[in-house]
Amino acid sequence: MVQSRNPASAPLRRTIAYALTLGAAALLAACSEQQGPGERPPVEVGVIEVAAEDVAISATLPARTAAYETSEVRPQINGHIRQRLFTEGQVVRAGQPLFRVDDSLYRAAVNQANANLASARANAEAAVARAERYRPLAEMEAVSQQEYTDAAAQARIARAAVAQNEAALETARINLRYTTVSAPISGRIGRAISTVGALVSANQAEPLAVIQRIDPIYVDIQQSSAEMTALRQSFARGDLQRGSTSVRLQLEDGSIYPTTGSVQFSEVVVNPDTGSVTLRAQFRNPDGLLLPGMFVRAIFDQAVQPGALLIPQPALLRDFDGSAFVYVVGADNKAERRKIVADRTVGTSWVVTDGLKAGERVITQGLGNIKHGDPVRAVPASAPQRIGGLAAGSRPPQE
Repeated sequence: MVQSRNPASAPLRRTIAYALTLGAAALLAACSEQQGPGERPPVEVGVIEVAAEDVAISATLPARTAAYETSEVRPQINGHIRQRLFTEGQVVRAGQPLFRVDDSLYRAAVNQANANLASARANAEAAVARAERYRPLAEMEAVSQQEYTDAAAQARIARAAVAQNEAALETARINLRYTTVSAPISGRIGRAISTVGALVSANQAEPLAVIQRIDPIYVDIQQSSAEMTALRQSFARGDLQRGSTSVRLQLEDGSIYPTTGSVQFSEVVVNPDTGSVTLRAQFRNPDGLLLPGMFVRAIFDQAVQPGALLIPQPALLRDFDGSAFVYVVGADNKAERRKIVADRTVGTSWVVTDGLKAGERVITQGLGNIKHGDPVRAVPASAPQRIGGLAAGSRPPQE
């Protein structure tokens, strides 16, 4: 059976609801009177104090390895290769024999030059003796002066012929020595481009092999001429100081080469095709890990900015237009919104070039709970923050 609703209960409920509303309003008014009109309790925020320090400006630039020394092994005579005397890919020493070329013609040339020299020396002895005999006879006028003059001239010609044949013999010996092709430098030799049986000549375009010295090894670093010019102008104005010449390498797989190198010099011309300047660094390479032609990235401190201001990256916020700003704690312990200029990072910090001064307190924690002009209670950023009246990580007291 359905029970009928008491019509007197509705006014009673409205009266009770009205009384509760008045009580809540009175309670809010009392709280407002205790806090003060327009005020909110200070928000606890973590801050850091900005300090000036010298900051290294690190550059990461594309680079390519190059051999310290490169030599093309080339023949200096003509002939067929009879023997190869090295193993491809091994390390060779300067002067080590690499190829032997057929030397039969060159040995014959040496023998012929020896014979010609012996003949010239014999002729020279006869001519000199004749001139010596004619000298006293010419003084006694037993022979004409012209005959003595002719004899002396023949002796000199014979001596010159001896010198010519001596030079020809030396040339023949040099050509015979060239039949053994030796390494001009020490280094690692590549594949043999010419094989046994190939006909080689002194004027051929292709080398027999290539030797490269890769310990130490060069690294050619490319930097745009615009960046180089800006750096030099900053050095001239005194805005930046010159950095270290030490260089680290990042290999193609992302790993860091274990040995540091040093910048040797900078090119004095700009590459017209790329608009870049080449900086050359030198590295030790005892294990041969770096090979000529590898693409790497060079990391080095190209300059030092004195008196730079650093702030943690979480402290920097972005406006709708992309401009950077931070919150600082003002003299009246209120949050102040401050526009800054920060164009680059160093590690986990932003480098601020305008908008802040050393000694100011920048808010790094609690940024989501404040706006410009809010009262704040600043604590060091490393201290525990309070959440709901309790320090972060603490436990409520047990009842």
